[in-house]
Amino acid sequence: QVQVVESGGGLVQPGGSLRLSCAASGSIFSTYVMGWYRQAPGKQRELVATITSGGRTNYADSVKGRFTISRDNAKNTVYLQMNSLKPEDTAVYYCNADLIIISTMRRDTYWGQGTQVTVSS
Repeated sequence: QVQVVESGGGLVQPGGSLRLSCAASGSIFSTYVMGWYRQAPGKQRELVATITSGGRTNYADSVKGRFTISRDNAKNTVYLQMNSLKPEDTAVYYCNADLIIISTMRRDTYWGQGTQVTVSS
């Protein structure tokens, strides 16, 4: 009923940039918070950034000043612009969307399948 699909990952050199995109599609009634999380090998999944439907943002300290989250409410899409990338940013990046689907009118959180970001020279 709902799909959350990320794109834009890849291999980049330290200091480089990448832009991730995530689109939620299906029978969506309303979308609330959307966000990005990441999980490096051997580590727990951690928050990267979130954004409310009103545009209020929240960032992990480790990415403040380097990453920018934004969204297009009409398209149920969230973006993550990542600049000045470091090797420690290497991880699988997951998108999530807090939304209500039409069939249940219940608010739930949906996750994407993840996209790999590798920062290496």
